[in-house]
Amino acid sequence: MTNTASTLPPADRRSAFDNAPMGIVLATPSGLLVDANPAFAAMLGRAADELRGCSVLDMIHPEDAPTARESYTQQMSRGRPSRQELRLVRGDGSTLPVQVTTSWVAGTPEGDPPHLVVILEDITERKELEAALVHRSLHDPLTGLPNRILFGDRLKHALERGHRERTPTCVIGIDLDGFKEINDRHGHPVGDQVLVAFAERLTSVLRASDTAARVGGDEFSIVCENSERADAEALAERLRHTVTDPLQIGAVTIPLGMSIGIGTVTGGIEPDPALDQLVREADDAMYADKARRR
Repeated sequence: MTNTASTLPPADRRSAFDNAPMGIVLATPSGLLVDANPAFAAMLGRAADELRGCSVLDMIHPEDAPTARESYTQQMSRGRPSRQELRLVRGDGSTLPVQVTTSWVAGTPEGDPPHLVVILEDITERKELEAALVHRSLHDPLTGLPNRILFGDRLKHALERGHRERTPTCVIGIDLDGFKEINDRHGHPVGDQVLVAFAERLTSVLRASDTAARVGGDEFSIVCENSERADAEALAERLRHTVTDPLQIGAVTIPLGMSIGIGTVTGGIEPDPALDQLVREADDAMYADKARRR
């Protein structure tokens, strides 16, 4: 297949280079930037003239640089186009996610020396969409709290740390009392407002290291990392005194009550058996508390 770009007159090739919507960089085999189009300069928020002679690798975020260097090494040894995602560091210090396609040109009939052609596409919107989808899959859409999946992940992380550092982990299980009656009497929209308000009150009294999650309809759980049982009991008391004040929703006053149970494991226990033990102990204690309150 004929390379259409190579058959274009030099002036037309330059126009295509300058007006391309994606960033294009020409670099020496050692990675020094020879030329960059206006789109790439705009990506970095820098003038094209000041980029010439700079190392392309120096424009990459330090955390992504090792992967970029490995890709560059493979590119030079194999000569095949490569594609990867990484972050550029802009002139103001902010980062820009891009998809990078790199091709090796062994020279041209017009006398151009061997060089690299790097095409960069801004993928900010795609990354934001991916992040939003991940957040949605791990958070309760009503309250915004972590869901059961993320709760399990945070708990496993806490237990792994506890196993390494021999620190205790606690789980607090919470169930709203009479929530079915609230829904039946006032309707589900009011019930949803109760859950949202309860979640806001819940998070307002937590420590930075605690994670609250909605794990069921009216069931919530809190992971207390690196916490003695006394710490979890103190938090439970704060919840009882702070979170259960009656809610005023429109003209309706909703009394709030909750049952609480605590599960505890000491440090050094393997995460897998400890996780089931913790959740089961917290649930059993919560249901026992609910039975006493009834």
